[in-house]
Amino acid sequence: MRSGDNARSGEAAGATAGDRPAGVPDGLAGPELARAVLAAAKAKRGERGGSTRSRGGDPRRYRKRGYSGPGPDPRDPQLFGALLGKLVRDRGWQQPAAEATVFGAWERVVGADIAAHCRPVKLVEGELTIEAESTAWATQLRLLSGKILAKIAQEVRPSPVKRLRIHGPAAPSWRHGPLRVPGPGPGDTYG
Repeated sequence: MRSGDNARSGEAAGATAGDRPAGVPDGLAGPELARAVLAAAKAKRGERGGSTRSRGGDPRRYRKRGYSGPGPDPRDPQLFGALLGKLVRDRGWQQPAAEATVFGAWERVVGADIAAHCRPVKLVEGELTIEAESTAWATQLRLLSGKILAKIAQEVRPSPVKRLRIHGPAAPSWRHGPLRVPGPGPGDTYG
């Protein structure tokens, strides 16, 4: 680079000899210029008699209190489960979350052997409807309903289930809609 180009680039950047602080020699560039400007600024501050701290004494005494130092800090990254739990508590979603846990983690809540033969269908006003795979399993689940309620109460807090309604597999229905006229039934033919 020629010296004329250097002067033009310096003028374009606004770094002319008249713009430099007092005490910075001409002809410096790059890191040398930065060091010289820093030294001039420190010297100027020293002339005023000021320092970075206007108070005397131990500088540790004036450290800001709060979030400095080792230890937990609310600004630190948090575990996702802890944040989600705090959000559920703050918004008052404990009951809907407990209901969702009954359906979402059915196998964990009641056990793998029971969950393999039945599934939860709906939960309305504390009554959980369970559909068994056969009428024999529906009978067995009715006998185990107390233990099932205890398992649900143990796994899910607060327990959204107060009663169980257990039925076997659903049979086909020819009813359509809430308002219907009683008829002769499906008959022996469909056509």
